Amino acid sequence: MTKLSVNVNKIALLRNTRALGIPDVEKFARIALDAGAHGITIHPRPDGRHIRADDVSRLATLMQAYPGREFNIEGNPFHNLLDFVRETRPDQCTLVPDEAGQFTSDHGWDIAKDGVRLRPIIDELRSLGVRVSLFMDPLPAVMPQVKALGADRIELYTEPYAATFGQPAGRVTLDAYVAAAAAAISADLGVNAGHDLNLHNLRHFVAAIPALLEVSIGHALVADALEFGLAKTVHLYLEATGNVPLDAA
Repeated sequence: MTKLSVNVNKIALLRNTRALGIPDVEKFARIALDAGAHGITIHPRPDGRHIRADDVSRLATLMQAYPGREFNIEGNPFHNLLDFVRETRPDQCTLVPDEAGQFTSDHGWDIAKDGVRLRPIIDELRSLGVRVSLFMDPLPAVMPQVKALGADRIELYTEPYAATFGQPAGRVTLDAYVAAAAAAISADLGVNAGHDLNLHNLRHFVAAIPALLEVSIGHALVADALEFGLAKTVHLYLEATGNVPLDAA
């Protein structure tokens, strides 16, 4: 079963445009969880343009009321990420190689360049009892190297898949992800995915990679929630991942 983790960054981004505390990030995370989401993802960045430090602690406390659901903190470990992880001990930490002022994540780790720096961080996170996932491009050959660093999972960066979905190049692109996932599984890595997955392309991706453990979705899901409401949207994404939504009626 592919689990759905709802990224609430865009909720926080909207809130931060005014000083009213609306929309309430914790409230919307609760709605998503009550609708059946398997977890909540946040990506705090150094500029605090969406998720802020107090959001991290509040959401960590909220997750305690939902046993069995997972809290995933993602971001660049060479910025301000590790203090959040040490404080809250999330279920999973997804390490992402984005720059401080980067608009959004747009590539995976270069293991040849960054592996030496990542190894002690991965060791520390695992010593804290936190599962470690590395944000990766679909490159089958590097998956054994990722495993050798001590990571538990990868998160496949899926923007290229989304960009070519429905186009002639789409099948070739999807095949690259299938091959990368197979290589990761062969290396004893779990496989997650995220970035630009939506209601149009998600079902096809999940069907092509049946062993996919988790998708983390924020931007498209929040955009769809403007049309359908958040609880209904979570139900739709659960259906697209092959899950039976809670309270689907």
